[in-house]
Amino acid sequence: MRAVFAMITLATLAACGADGEPVRPSVNAGVTVTPSGVHPSASVGTKVGPVNLILGL
Repeated sequence: MRAVFAMITLATLAACGADGEPVRPSVNAGVTVTPSGVHPSASVGTKVGPVNLILGL
């Protein structure tokens, strides 16, 4: 739960535009079903110029 909260917080801070133009964060979520079980995944990211920051869970 802490990791999800941290990803949302960082994406919000990056998108607020405190140091320039606001940037739009991207969110990706999925579920993988394998014979060994179900595995959820999520990531939050943003791109500023040539820098792409992605946090995954």
